Amino acid sequence: MEIDCEEKEDALCIRLGGRLDAESAPEAERRVRQALEEGKRRLLFDLSRLDYISSAGLRVILMALKTLIPAGGKVVLCGPTPHVREIFEVSRFSTLLPIAETAAAGWRLME
Repeated sequence: MEIDCEEKEDALCIRLGGRLDAESAPEAERRVRQALEEGKRRLLFDLSRLDYISSAGLRVILMALKTLIPAGGKVVLCGPTPHVREIFEVSRFSTLLPIAETAAAGWRLME
């Protein structure tokens, strides 16, 4: 799995590529926890290069959501591939957080 990050003030865009599964989820979770410890209160998950997400990957996003929302933060997803979008819809995660088509639209939703 690939993980790239881009910071903007108290926000962080985490770009994920490849597979977010049981093998790679611990690294993604470590990056998210690090961002939270650094005071990031808005997270944008860019999924445009993600081929697959398992329940372990969904748990990473859910952890971020459960941490940030009660604290007044925000979590937004953007650019999911058709297969990844289907996983979010079937799992009903799409009802929990906004999903933007592009990273630019995702940044706007975070304002």
